Amino acid sequence: MSLKVVFMGTPDFAVETLRVLNESHHDVVGVVTVADKPAGRGRKLKPSPVKQYAVDNNLPVLQPLKLRDDEFLAELKAWEADVFVVVAFRMLPTVVWKMPAIGTLNLHGSLLPQYRGAAPIHWAVINGETMTGCTTFMIDEEIDTGGILMKHEIAIAEDATTGVVHDQMMIEGAQLVLKTVDKLEAGDLTPIPQDANAETELKKAPKIFKDDCKIDWNQDLLTVHNFIRGLSPFPGAWTSLNDETFKIYLGKKTTNQTQAEPGHIRQSEKQLFVATGDGHEIELLMVQAAGKKRMETSSFVLGNDLNDQRFG
Repeated sequence: MSLKVVFMGTPDFAVETLRVLNESHHDVVGVVTVADKPAGRGRKLKPSPVKQYAVDNNLPVLQPLKLRDDEFLAELKAWEADVFVVVAFRMLPTVVWKMPAIGTLNLHGSLLPQYRGAAPIHWAVINGETMTGCTTFMIDEEIDTGGILMKHEIAIAEDATTGVVHDQMMIEGAQLVLKTVDKLEAGDLTPIPQDANAETELKKAPKIFKDDCKIDWNQDLLTVHNFIRGLSPFPGAWTSLNDETFKIYLGKKTTNQTQAEPGHIRQSEKQLFVATGDGHEIELLMVQAAGKKRMETSSFVLGNDLNDQRFG
């Protein structure tokens, strides 16, 4: 016996879960993703990674502009799915997530109820967490509040970037979804309500905007280091230099002590160091000056002299 599954998702992160489900004994009867979008210099329409996988594997695809559209709802219902699986998609109206008999499950990139919101991996790294994970849960009326099905823990290494954690979660999260669907098929899972009072502090993971990415050099070394790696590789932490944006993608904690003002830059033959608010220095490893390509600092310093300048 297998379950009939409709998969909903968009980015590369979601493709791994779709692949795992499609290669399992379950029957992926259809895929829902966003409409093709213009991309590149020619602005040609480009499909989402999820659509590309679906097309390559002969899976039916729906790309509704509006999720309450009558025609879309009729086509979705005609697939007669037992369960919907959602990974990195968009908010679903009640008429959609209530459609399948079993319900609609979502994969979230944190150990719920912690880090509800749009950027759970980023905020866990920014906050210096040493452990995160992913959760499968049943979608309900509120965002990320539905009954929990399964959890999987993932350790965050001391210098790991959000990109590293993202890639690990993409693989391990896909396996968690498959285990969840298997258990739903066997009738071995009962959603466990999230208890908002179970944690002393519930940390949130709101969407990150450009202004949220500016580095505060007055903060201590560890906070600055975690901030930089938490925003790497996307969207990238930034500071200002001569009234222009200067992005920093990788940094390294040092034991160097300094009397310089926070943000002060010290350049050596192949290195850049910046003073932090607690009298230490962080070494910059990957940077991008305004109008330039991203590059390793050892290459950047060959044609630039920032010594004794200051990031704002």
